[in-house]
Amino acid sequence: MSGETIRISEIFGPTIQGEGALIGLPTVFVRTGGCDYRCSWCDSLHAVDSAFRDQWLPMSVEAVWQQVTKLSGGRPLTVSLSGGNPAIQPLGPLIEFGHSQGYRFALETQGSVARDWFRDLDMLVLSPKPPSSGMLTDWDEVDNCLRLAAGGPDIVLKIVVFDDADYAFAREAGERYPAIPLFLQPGNHTPPPPDDDDARIDIDGVMDRMHWLVEKVTADRWYAPRVLPQLHVLLWGNKRGV
Repeated sequence: MSGETIRISEIFGPTIQGEGALIGLPTVFVRTGGCDYRCSWCDSLHAVDSAFRDQWLPMSVEAVWQQVTKLSGGRPLTVSLSGGNPAIQPLGPLIEFGHSQGYRFALETQGSVARDWFRDLDMLVLSPKPPSSGMLTDWDEVDNCLRLAAGGPDIVLKIVVFDDADYAFAREAGERYPAIPLFLQPGNHTPPPPDDDDARIDIDGVMDRMHWLVEKVTADRWYAPRVLPQLHVLLWGNKRGV
């Protein structure tokens, strides 16, 4: 195994994947610490904000794998690599070793950092951030992610939509990458503060946005994307570790 360490915010599961192409699939989550973005509505600030870096542990591949196998009971399943932005961590050796044990790997990233080990994933979820995030998408770097992943994993796009500007952004992404499956989801406008996983969540507001988004794509006869909720938000609100 590699001697490099991975900065880990939390490892939890098994639970279900709450969103996107693998929604409902039993999963163990490996959440890395650190991110090159600061989205206005981030729902995982405990893994993003450097103020919480004292809670992130530098772990070897072996130490991470011990936790994954303990949680999974040694029975192979899908491991979701998330963050923060997991692409800034040296995850290639973890993926290689996990594959040797029969596990599968999915990674979600905004597409701001491209890695050659993307090709070794089973699924790459590119989630460019829309205008409401306050971040700017570098489409050239997204293209670079796609180039490095080519011939490897299944690749999908997932975009959070809060408003009309986000919807227009999603349409632009869909037109730019018409061959890539596109998933849309309504955003959670009441994300938790980093130190309170029982924070109030406006489920009615989230569902209102879900209805709006469904009506929007059907009225526009835009039949390419799949519109899904964040299932974990509906089941557990802002609770962490599920």
